[in-house]
Amino acid sequence: MPIEHRYSDTDACARYLADELGPDLRIAAPLGLGKPHGLLNALYQLTRGEPTRSLRLYTALSLTQPQPAPGLEQRFLAPFLERHFGADQVDPQYALDEARDALPANVEVHEFYLQSGALLHSTRAQRNYISQNYTHVARDLAVQEINLLVQLVARREGPDGVRYSLSCNPDLTLDFLSQVQAAGRQRPLCVAVVHPDLPYMSGAAEVAEAYFDVELCPQESPRLFMLPRLPVDLAEYALGLHASALVRDGGCLQIGIGALSDALVKALLLRQHDNTQWRRALVALDPQGATHALAGRIGGLAPFQAGLYGASEMVMDGFMHLQRGGILKRRSWDNLALERASANGRLNQSTPGGHYLRGAFFLGSQELYDWLDATEAADPDAIDMCPVSNVNQLYGDHQALAMLQRRGARFFNTCMMATLLGAAVSDTLEDGAVVSGVGGQYNFVAMAHELPDGRSALLLRATRSTRGGIESNIRWNYGQTTIPRHLRDFIITEYGIADLRGKSDSECIEAMLSISDARFLDALCAEAKAHGKLAADFAIPEAWRQHHPRHLHEALAPLQQKGMLPVFPFGSDFTEVEQRLLPALNWLKSASSTWPGRFRLLRAVCRPGPVAEAEAEALARMGLAVPRTLADRVQRRLLQAALRR
Repeated sequence: MPIEHRYSDTDACARYLADELGPDLRIAAPLGLGKPHGLLNALYQLTRGEPTRSLRLYTALSLTQPQPAPGLEQRFLAPFLERHFGADQVDPQYALDEARDALPANVEVHEFYLQSGALLHSTRAQRNYISQNYTHVARDLAVQEINLLVQLVARREGPDGVRYSLSCNPDLTLDFLSQVQAAGRQRPLCVAVVHPDLPYMSGAAEVAEAYFDVELCPQESPRLFMLPRLPVDLAEYALGLHASALVRDGGCLQIGIGALSDALVKALLLRQHDNTQWRRALVALDPQGATHALAGRIGGLAPFQAGLYGASEMVMDGFMHLQRGGILKRRSWDNLALERASANGRLNQSTPGGHYLRGAFFLGSQELYDWLDATEAADPDAIDMCPVSNVNQLYGDHQALAMLQRRGARFFNTCMMATLLGAAVSDTLEDGAVVSGVGGQYNFVAMAHELPDGRSALLLRATRSTRGGIESNIRWNYGQTTIPRHLRDFIITEYGIADLRGKSDSECIEAMLSISDARFLDALCAEAKAHGKLAADFAIPEAWRQHHPRHLHEALAPLQQKGMLPVFPFGSDFTEVEQRLLPALNWLKSASSTWPGRFRLLRAVCRPGPVAEAEAEALARMGLAVPRTLADRVQRRLLQAALRR
């Protein structure tokens, strides 16, 4: 049945929805890329201006451009943000107001996953956060009396009429509406907001025109939100190298997002294309051979022949690089893919065989979006965008097939801290302040224990920098837990792999000590002994005392000198001058957080010295070539000190 209500004017569409649904809007919107910011902003403005109305929004991961602080940060980021996101980028206004604790009383925003660290100081966001496993969101949402669902979609016209693709976010929409129908509840009004640049993904992500009640095709659409590509340092590379030895040829791979995931992907590519150098790096990092032993028993040391199958709630740039590198290639049919290939006449002896990547949502760079678009056009069976219930769990009518697809599964996720007894802290601080959310992490850890040969690996840096100096991310205990210790499996730092599955508490503690930073070993060991969990005569092996950043630099120097561990492993969104500025600005931020650092900076400001040629380019990029005010002159001298450092 064709859609009756079509709009090209966003404000007119918002007014129709407000009039049609009454004064109380209860809206569901996808996480991440699939949120139609323009329509949500129009509905938010309507509600904010009329106290008799109310709006309750259920969503997650409300993406906004970084808001730089005044000073050097503003000088660096403002030109980059305009170039990267485009002058027409539209942020969700409710998210900006929420971050400032400025939401009006008649608006509530409930998110189950927050942009990492962005809302730590928002009282409303912290109170309204809903802690849920990803696979439970649709179930819990179905009882919230949602009356409006809005989603960014791709649109296609063909001989059979108009079709829509849920594209970047089939994750919860399909599950949620199925839950509503199963419960016999009233279906919400569903609005398709068409974006011309959104990749059209077929298969489970494709729906008929009748799936939606309203279509909005805005006259202008902002550039799709693109995540900047992050730098990777040597500690992160060390961590990725260790992790890459656990991956089994012919197995299944799930990875998250961020610098640690990029390091893992780069290490897998190094294992594939320069295996000798990859092995040498492992030996240099781990002369005792613990990682090699695990690789022989659990993972592998050889390049990939059969290749990997990807099953990850989030499809990100790393999977694109693995496919291009000839690693992501093991295919699997499911019932829907078989039916589709048969109907299209593609099922024959030469058919490559189903998909090699299954995901629930995608988010990344423009390069990723272009790759998805091109892959769909050339090989429509290759990527299966589907409900999160088909990715993050084994249960249901797809269980037997899912277990076959995920043979040899390795689920890699990151956490903030871990305890000596194997619990992990990934989303919440000790005082209850939410950093991000559980998301699908618990799902994948639990799934690893259900699969006969599945394993979960949690990645974390051994230490972190704070205003007080360096602190260990491995603790005796912590006030919050994301992954309980009874689900402990692999935990990996830059210093090695702790295999905790089936271990006693004392064995677990020893394994965690073996991957800790040497500067904290004695204190951690003493605490474990004080609680009676470690034998009083246990002595720390001398090899563990080599776990220091200096050792990592020495071990990886040969690869770094050969250009095999670049700061930006997959290209950079920053110019060459900006890439020189980044470490200088990071050092400046770190130095200014301590009194000794401030004293060094003060001395540097008092002795500026002549401007070198390389410094001149950086100063010009920051608008400080010709300082006009006293504040400009101070910023110029601080930047000079940082560049020289």
